[in-house]
Amino acid sequence: MYGLGQPGEGASSIRSIRSAGSIRTGAPGAATAVVAAVVLGAFLVGCSDAETSQGPGGDVPYVAPSANAAAASKAADEAVAAQDAKDEASAEAEASEAAEAARNRPEAVRDAFAGLQATLNDSCTPGSSNCAYFLGRVHDELVRLDKAMKADAQGPGHFKEPIAEIAALRETLNGDLSTDNLEKHRSELIGTRDRVNTWMQGHPEDYR
Repeated sequence: MYGLGQPGEGASSIRSIRSAGSIRTGAPGAATAVVAAVVLGAFLVGCSDAETSQGPGGDVPYVAPSANAAAASKAADEAVAAQDAKDEASAEAEASEAAEAARNRPEAVRDAFAGLQATLNDSCTPGSSNCAYFLGRVHDELVRLDKAMKADAQGPGHFKEPIAEIAALRETLNGDLSTDNLEKHRSELIGTRDRVNTWMQGHPEDYR
């Protein structure tokens, strides 16, 4: 007959057996966790270190630094060219506006009168080769002076007499500036020129 052991000895043996079982059954789970950690770490290292001769990661589009520099240089050149074209167009527009303003700017009376004075020593015989040119020029210079007088800051009232002379000639010609009509009214053209010149000579402040 087997005897019983010392009190408490059986309970101690049971605890030891349970502890051993726990260690054996827990070991596979711990090993699995360690392996998973190692695999994950290796994967992450592989992702960060995966490089080719074309740059990081074969799935990442590679753009050479020289290509970026060329694209930036091209964009800068295009921007400069566009600005130059804009500046040129603006300069041309300003020049055109200035020229138009100059054409529309009233001429000074003294300048217009100088043109009329240039005809004083000229005349022509009806039918001669230069008569059409000469009479046409006298008419043009009178019209030019009439326009300048009407635009003058002193007002047309200041030039009442010469303006009236030119208006009478305009009525006589009746818009017909053909050579035949100018030669027909040659005396009126030259007479108007001379009377306007005489009036202007009496008002030197208007052309000096």
